[in-house]
Amino acid sequence: MTRLSQKRDLAIISSLAESWEIDTSLTLYTFYLQKGVKFHDDPCFSSAEQRNVTAHNFKYCFDKLCESSPENKGFWVFKDKVKGANEYYQSSLDGNLLEGGVSGVTVIDDYTLTIELEQPFANFLYILAMPFTNLFPKEALDMYGSGLRTYCVGTGAFELNQVKEDEAVILVRNEDYWGTDQYGNSLPYLDGIKVSFIKEKKSELFEFNKGNLDMVYKLPIEMLDEILDDNENTKGSYKQYQLQITPALAIQYYGFQHQSEIFKDKKVRQAFNYAIDRRKLVDFTMKGAGIKGIYGVVPPAVPFYDSKSVKGYQFDPNKAARLLAEAGYPDGKDFPEFTLQINSGGGRNIQVAEAILKMLEENLNISAQMTVLPWGQLLENLESGKAAFWRISWVADYPDPENFLNLFYSVYIPKKEGEKSYLNTTRYESQVFDSLFTLAMRTENEDERFKIYLQADSVVINDAAILPLYYDKYYRLLQGYVQDLYQNAMELRDFRKVYFAEPVTEEGEEELASE
Repeated sequence: MTRLSQKRDLAIISSLAESWEIDTSLTLYTFYLQKGVKFHDDPCFSSAEQRNVTAHNFKYCFDKLCESSPENKGFWVFKDKVKGANEYYQSSLDGNLLEGGVSGVTVIDDYTLTIELEQPFANFLYILAMPFTNLFPKEALDMYGSGLRTYCVGTGAFELNQVKEDEAVILVRNEDYWGTDQYGNSLPYLDGIKVSFIKEKKSELFEFNKGNLDMVYKLPIEMLDEILDDNENTKGSYKQYQLQITPALAIQYYGFQHQSEIFKDKKVRQAFNYAIDRRKLVDFTMKGAGIKGIYGVVPPAVPFYDSKSVKGYQFDPNKAARLLAEAGYPDGKDFPEFTLQINSGGGRNIQVAEAILKMLEENLNISAQMTVLPWGQLLENLESGKAAFWRISWVADYPDPENFLNLFYSVYIPKKEGEKSYLNTTRYESQVFDSLFTLAMRTENEDERFKIYLQADSVVINDAAILPLYYDKYYRLLQGYVQDLYQNAMELRDFRKVYFAEPVTEEGEEELASE
């Protein structure tokens, strides 16, 4: 319904919702939908009429979002927020769906929809801009089921043409797209996009240098000195390209399982944090491709949020050793065996893990094993409490501190033993944090809300709820002819108005735009 601007400000802008109103109670949202929007042409539709997007389609998708299903990871975005969402979810668990769906989502007419909240929630428009609330037709889900990931049917400027597993995804221009530019020209400008999956960053950069790719996202760490000078400007042959760099709304960290025997002790967690030299980690291991994680949980990239005022952990090996001794492990003596679990598929993760484990050994005299797991297995372990110490990251769903601090909200911790804890995987609990967090979520004024979030952020850091490593920076190289492909802290890409400034070759006209 809404979406985030792909420019730097990441502001909420209209999309399939042409406009909206919020009542004085701040709990009733009325959305007026764009007319003339169609789903992509697809065999799942038995008539042209079914392709027309109406409020009924949104009602269907929002109800599905609140149904219990192994494939549904998104209920949390409506949970405790939208009126009737919890009740409808429970009815799905009971196998007896409530008639009428989620009571707080109401179709007024074909192009008007209302959503009623349980209480004010300042970021609700951000919620509606998330992928969890993306629109899809019932007809597609009925036909393709879980295969919808490779038979995508949406309303966007590009539609899925082909999926080559582990190789490429090809999108083509949606000839029925409703959007136009300021001059009335139909969007998008490009005929298509090819997203290539090249596992090795060096190989990807090689293809870019040969002119086979128009953009490369993320640069191989081991080649940064060859590409960039000390001021992060391109040098040598790389001067011919456009360089884009921005601090990212993403944090890389190690998680502690707070219900484990080892890490339930705050002093142990604090000792780990003080034992890490983040400057050395970023400057040498990471070759500068990050920002030291010495502030709060929220990265220093949220507009108008003073993240750097949150005092995180500076390197202090003496304090680290003292805290570990106070926890009952002087000089690391009798510290229990433990394992660091990280996911496969990233050489950078292994390099960082080796550096961190070496620092823990040097500064705390403790050693640990490292286990590299497939991403799905790591996720299963940390959500089910089978991991005590693990590598993870959080990339923002929307540009607000709440989206990061939400990871520590105790309401997500399951009541029954053995159940998965999604979002709050550390199972961190703090009444002080919870009270600040809930107060902030209901505070309409952004300045006041951010002040409360700063307090909550400080509580999490002081409790050493996690071990922050670094905040990401996003690097992109573009060919010189690529125009109007803006970068932002969430790496959201809007290709609708992207175009090539120079005439392409006759051979190039036969190819789709590549990433």
